[in-house]
Amino acid sequence: MNKIKVIAFDADDTLWVNEPLFQNVEHKFCDMLEDFLPHHSLSKELFSVEIQNLKHYGYGVKGYILSMIEAAITISGRTLSIEAVEKIIALGKEMINAPVELIDGVEDVLKALQGKYRLVVATKGDLLDQERKLIKSGLAKYFHHTEIVSEKNETEYTKLIKHLDIPPSEFLMIGNSLKSDIVPVLNIGAHAFHVPFHTTWEHEKVHHKIEHPKFKELNKINEVLDFVKF
Repeated sequence: MNKIKVIAFDADDTLWVNEPLFQNVEHKFCDMLEDFLPHHSLSKELFSVEIQNLKHYGYGVKGYILSMIEAAITISGRTLSIEAVEKIIALGKEMINAPVELIDGVEDVLKALQGKYRLVVATKGDLLDQERKLIKSGLAKYFHHTEIVSEKNETEYTKLIKHLDIPPSEFLMIGNSLKSDIVPVLNIGAHAFHVPFHTTWEHEKVHHKIEHPKFKELNKINEVLDFVKF
């Protein structure tokens, strides 16, 4: 840990609240279509369409809107009304325009680390949406660099570390997703801290225990300061 020079933070559900927005809209989506299927079946159908569409649309609100419309057309037997499509689009705009709610303690941690480490945002999703949220959050001033990619994997982390001109041993990633923020980072020889969020999208879950000398499991973001050098 004494070698760390760059600390990267995931954005959604690490810096600010995100997944509850999707869950709230999913509930409204299920309410719209409950005449066709029970809620749990509707959620399952929507999730299936989302996963199939990741290769087309990537992550983010816009892809989610398109997946909701596609799922609704299928679920309704192609009887979906124009009014229902408009409601789904409105739900998406509601998500895009929602205020950004910071995770408790995030800004205190960034203030403490600023100037002592190069701080980076490393996130995936829609470029415009993620840039918008970073600006609305008021946190952009703390970061040396922002990296928004379509997928967070070993290749993308290797490219980021090369761009930062450091070896993996000097890089620490902090995030809520074991799949996206932790496993690929450890696999390339860097450090990773997992800070769980109270709810996680099913696609981001890892169902095995991680044991690694460069890995730490934290309870909340403030605990980062207990392990880094000042």
